[in-house]
Amino acid sequence: MKVLITGVGGFIGSNLAAAHLSQGDEVFGIDNFSTGKPDNLKGLSDLKLVEGGVTDSLDRVPEDINISYHFASPASPEKYMALAMNTMEVNTGGTLAMLQYSLRTGARLVFASTSEIYGDPLVSPQSEDYWGNVNPIGSRSVYDEAKRFGETLVAHFQREHKINAGIVRIFNTYGPNMDPFDGRVVSTFIRQALKNEPFTIFGDGSQTRSFCYIDDLVRGIISMGASNHPGPINLGNQRENTLLELAKLVTEIVGGPGEIKFLDLPEDDPKTRKPDITRARTILEWEPSVSLEVGIKKTASWMADQVSA
Repeated sequence: MKVLITGVGGFIGSNLAAAHLSQGDEVFGIDNFSTGKPDNLKGLSDLKLVEGGVTDSLDRVPEDINISYHFASPASPEKYMALAMNTMEVNTGGTLAMLQYSLRTGARLVFASTSEIYGDPLVSPQSEDYWGNVNPIGSRSVYDEAKRFGETLVAHFQREHKINAGIVRIFNTYGPNMDPFDGRVVSTFIRQALKNEPFTIFGDGSQTRSFCYIDDLVRGIISMGASNHPGPINLGNQRENTLLELAKLVTEIVGGPGEIKFLDLPEDDPKTRKPDITRARTILEWEPSVSLEVGIKKTASWMADQVSA
């Protein structure tokens, strides 16, 4: 099978490429490395890399691709706010280019959407029929609304052109190849614990997140690629923890002083985040299996080398 992954140098893209290569698939990847890292691709000698942006690189990719995954985008608030125009373009113009490519070639397309389309949710857990509570002009909107419009584009092509495309809404994910300095809470807590620094928590720490280990997520993404379902389908772990609970768990597993420095809560930061994965269980026969404790141990083991480098 021939596979195309945009954002192949990123956290999820590189793990997805490794999984497909391990299955014997031929993998083509696109990345301009605005946030992705070439080091994430070390060891993937069979990967066929096309360096550049999505819209100007598709003419260098074969047209007999079976599955294409559009995963190119800054994803952490720190990165997508710093690269606002890049974030909006790749999730709108880049998504349109991928849809046109799939329309032309017949390749199945999986669009990486996000739990951020639910904004600061007023219901929990969040199911796919919840329309969200998003500030369209807030600082996070460059990502939230770009992903929401990306979903609109996919849905339009599904209706008007009967394109074989599916939407996955990805919840908080962690594991090897994530950037230790991306500002996400798991990577930040593990890095701070490894360096014996206090944890930084925005707000009072009572806000919740649900953390999915990367291997579990990749299984779900590949299952979505192999299906013909249009989505959207949530992919995430239903175990919900407060940030204070996560800090305590990281201290128990990784070490560090366990001290906490509280900072002001950013604008529109969601208070809760928990996926309803009924659709994923029913349609993809998928659910996560790696516990948070095991996942943190694996991630900390990998990150120890990155922090000390």
